[in-house]
Amino acid sequence: MEEQFESYRNHLLAIAYRMLGSLTDAEDAVQETWLRLYRSDRNEIENLGGWLTTVTSRICLDMLRSRKARREESIDDHATENFANYEYRYNPEQEALLADSVGLALLVVLDKLNPAERMAFVLHDIFTVPFSEIAPVVGKSELATRKLASRARQKVRGQETNSQADLDRQRKLVDAFLDAAYAGNFDSLVAMLDPDVVLRDDRETGVRTETRGAISLAKKVSGHAKAAQVALVNGCIGAIAAPGGKLLYVIQFTIKDGKITEVDLISNSARLEQLNLTILSD
Repeated sequence: MEEQFESYRNHLLAIAYRMLGSLTDAEDAVQETWLRLYRSDRNEIENLGGWLTTVTSRICLDMLRSRKARREESIDDHATENFANYEYRYNPEQEALLADSVGLALLVVLDKLNPAERMAFVLHDIFTVPFSEIAPVVGKSELATRKLASRARQKVRGQETNSQADLDRQRKLVDAFLDAAYAGNFDSLVAMLDPDVVLRDDRETGVRTETRGAISLAKKVSGHAKAAQVALVNGCIGAIAAPGGKLLYVIQFTIKDGKITEVDLISNSARLEQLNLTILSD
């Protein structure tokens, strides 16, 4: 039984990680699946792969719903009791590699879906599980499950409000800006910025501070920027900084006449919730 389970472990971990966005939580879900298999009657399991996928999905759904409920409580109620155990188990390098393989933007956008939407989208669109098998997991009819996946798909892929040509031009400029900021290429940064550009940043005090002028902005970000990835932010090309799949902040750009005129760096959780983030295909 153990050998059979191990042959499915990587597949189950891949599902759980996309569901939960946390390597530690994904490993917990897969371990709980193993315990349920160990306690079950193997003679009643006709399709082991399907059974394991279903059980793992149900465990993940329960964890997502529990997580959503906890978000309504104070973080301090849970931080102290969980931090020591989390710190001991957390492997940032391993999780960063896994998050990068999945796609940081996808993880961030998936986190904005409700648990049932996330479940339907991940199982069907990523792992091609039939809706007939997903429906019992989320407790919906097959038709309702299809609608869940459709809503999730629209949120993940978004509805482009700009022409593709405009988006391509924006993306080329933003990609170049992010590369120059990360590499510390001061002259390239200044060349991409409008002379009167303004940077608004809410990270330090929770209240937005402003930096004005191309030279001042370039000095502030040159060589100090975290690695970021382009994404659609409210229908325009923007960027997210999400090391290990954990969203730190979102960057909105205003572009006019081929120059960046405004940069809004948003880390406040309330403001982040109001943003429409969607992934970009390569």
